[in-house]
Amino acid sequence: MNKLSFNLLVDGVPYMVKAEPFSFNDEQRYNVSFNGSETYIFAWDEETLRYAPVGDVASTVPVSLEQEIANRLYEVTPAKE
Repeated sequence: MNKLSFNLLVDGVPYMVKAEPFSFNDEQRYNVSFNGSETYIFAWDEETLRYAPVGDVASTVPVSLEQEIANRLYEVTPAKE
């Protein structure tokens, strides 16, 4: 899968999101940045059943933006067989 880029409008704020997929322990993850931000790692979260940022910096991503990015990543991630 190639690098992704998409525009989002969340709570009236425009975001240019870039995501690059990578594999970690047979799990699809993404390096994600938005509007030139630092890079966040989004991984599948079994509790919420969606992609979510991991690590201590995850709390710096606005919740509504995190949810929109998670939705977009879910749409483009190939289903596991």
